[in-house]
This record gives sequence, C-alpha cells and structure tokens, in this order.
Amino acid sequence: MHAGAYKKFTYEGRSYYYLTINGENQDGKAASVTVMAENLNVGEMVDGNKDQNDDSKIERYCYDNDTMKCEEYGGLYQWAEMMKLPSECNAKSCADSIKPNHQGICPDGWRLLTYEDMYVVVHANGNRNGVADIRSMGFGGFNYSGYGLIGAGYLWNYGFKNLNEATYWHYPEEAIRGGDINVKSFSGRQNNTSTAMTSQDANKTHGFSVRCAKINK
Repeated sequence: MHAGAYKKFTYEGRSYYYLTINGENQDGKAASVTVMAENLNVGEMVDGNKDQNDDSKIERYCYDNDTMKCEEYGGLYQWAEMMKLPSECNAKSCADSIKPNHQGICPDGWRLLTYEDMYVVVHANGNRNGVADIRSMGFGGFNYSGYGLIGAGYLWNYGFKNLNEATYWHYPEEAIRGGDINVKSFSGRQNNTSTAMTSQDANKTHGFSVRCAKINK
C-alpha cells in the first residue's frame, strides 16, 4: 500500500527511499514526519574493535566487518560519530553542542531521528498492530507504516550481535534516566518480538543504526 508513497533522494552516491508518515504526537495531536525508510550507510568502514575516532571524516561499522552487510543493513555508528561531534564526546557530556534539528551525519536539509519522530511513526494513522507495524515483514512485523525497520544488529562492547533479531538506534540526546550521563546516550530498541516502543540508556560507544528525518520548512 505504500509503494506509491515512497520517494528517493541521493546522498554521497547512494539512493535512499523515504516517505511522509501521518499520525499522532505525544500530546495526542495530529502530526507528520518525513523519514528515511532505510538505514543510513555513509562513511569509511573501520574495524569493529576500534573506536570511530578520526574526526576528519565519517566512519562506519559494518556488521562482521563485511561491507556487503552495510549495503543490506546500513552502517552502525557510535553516538559522537552520528552527531558529527568530536569523538571525545563519547566520554564526556557535550550537551551544549546538541542543536535543535541536529543534522549530524545526515544530508543537508535532514536531521537525526528523535524520540518524538519515532512516536509519530509508531502511532501512524491506521496503525493496527503497534510497533509490529514499523518493522519489516522479515523482522517480525507488518510494515503497515512503511517505515521498514530491519534487524540490523548492533555493535555492543566492540562485538557484533543479533543480526536479523534486534536493532538499536541512538537518539540525538544524552541519557536522561540515571546512569553516567557523560558516557550514555538515550536510545531506542526493537527486537523481532517487541510489543512496545522501548528505549533505554546505552553506552555512546555502542554502534547503532541511524535514520534521518526531513526538516520542515
């Protein structure tokens, strides 16, 4: 049902599908967000046992250090890398550097996905199956919203885990619920059996997927 709704744009030589999803925000009011329907894949691959600490370029992890996995699932990024901030921000608070509509490694005119964006996606108009409607059919979902979340796995303590079973993403904010805010991000997560919109604090050095949302003009 979403085939006609998808559009494409090109960034750093790669084409990405995106679409506009209409739904409700956390206040129960009508809202819409234009989001990528696939994970970002940009940057030079570095080995999963290293930090993304070359601030002169964008670096990415590919699951199992296999670039073909990046082609299929997108890259995995530490928090500071996603935010396009100095790598030292993974080890200290850089709250003063977080901007509204924070672009990070997204293309011009786009910004990093927020919790509010994800809320609208999950609460899309006509959504019938909760978070299952944001997941692809190969990831325990129905993809009713068209968002097409996939089980891209993640890098956790420098080890790749749970391809096709789970996925995480950093939000452009630091931890808000306890823990050491200096080294924690606020992140979202789903596995192939999730029944709720879940989030948690995670180490900024974990490698997670990235999606971008279009800035409303």
